[in-house]
Amino acid sequence: MKAMVYGGPGKKSWTEVPAPVIRNPSDAIVKVDTTTICGTDLHILKGDVPAVAHGRILGHEGVGTVTEVGASVTSLKPGDRVIISCIKSCGHCVNCKAGLYSHCMGDEGASGIGWVFGHLIDGTQAEFVRVPYAENSLHLLPNGVSDEEAVMLSDILPTGFEIGVQYGRVKPGDTVAVVGAGPVGLAAIATAGLYGAATVIAVDLDANRLAKAREFGATDVVRSDDGDWKGRVMALTDGQGVDVAIEAVGIPATFTMCTEVVRPGGNVANVGVHGKSVELHVESLWIQNINISMGLVNANTTPMLLKLVAQNKLPAEKFATHRFRFDQFMEAYDTFARAAETNALKVVIAA
Repeated sequence: MKAMVYGGPGKKSWTEVPAPVIRNPSDAIVKVDTTTICGTDLHILKGDVPAVAHGRILGHEGVGTVTEVGASVTSLKPGDRVIISCIKSCGHCVNCKAGLYSHCMGDEGASGIGWVFGHLIDGTQAEFVRVPYAENSLHLLPNGVSDEEAVMLSDILPTGFEIGVQYGRVKPGDTVAVVGAGPVGLAAIATAGLYGAATVIAVDLDANRLAKAREFGATDVVRSDDGDWKGRVMALTDGQGVDVAIEAVGIPATFTMCTEVVRPGGNVANVGVHGKSVELHVESLWIQNINISMGLVNANTTPMLLKLVAQNKLPAEKFATHRFRFDQFMEAYDTFARAAETNALKVVIAA
């Protein structure tokens, strides 16, 4: 089969590799019908995730068709359309029983890590993928939900909702600032209303992404290259600061921005994947009684979010801006990597 293979920092290729096979009774083999590229894939290519070995097949998002199941799999069968969750779950370890699937203790990849696809085992940017713990790591796709909508449930929608909105403790009436209006930031904007946010402020450098943010539910937008961006955000809160500041970029500057606009007693939710250390000004933050959270998505809200997408309550289809075939993978990566020029949000690659 063909797959997108990591060759070390800055190196990738769409090349021939052996097709996956069932290794454990709980496995399933899925023919990948639709996949996409995540900002985390770009971090891997920059060398920010050293655990990714040379030769690893990239990708952790996908929608496909089950072609084979292991002996212990009873709730799935060949022909089923499924969402491949970016997080695997054995379902029986102490962390999985607590809903902390991001730290699944199952043997696949590495004990204590739920994100394995395109990281510790071969991923979804391929014609076929082996899915461990298939009954807990795949979600049956109902009729009426398209592949393009469904692939957004592999990662970005649950990530924005869980790590941004839930970890940020958004509550009814809150004012929320989302710093970074890329796909995950837009997912946080789209789901903040589920917990009753009254005002959602999108902060970004890019005018096109700010326009998209309004489509996803932002009530206000602020250009972060405006010399008075902070003043504009504070003016929207009567000078008090926001209740929740969500960092959705993954660089030190944007994390600091969040700490500058959160009100005393508020919450900073870091969603971005950071490749460099961040300076934390505890000397000035300690007295503000703020909470700082961060984490890897558990994807335990995926079934609920899928129901909302199926009922057209979440605009999942709006994330897709560019479409490619599998034989155009290199072009898709180039388009996504130059998002500021191409106005790409999510590039969808279909077989």
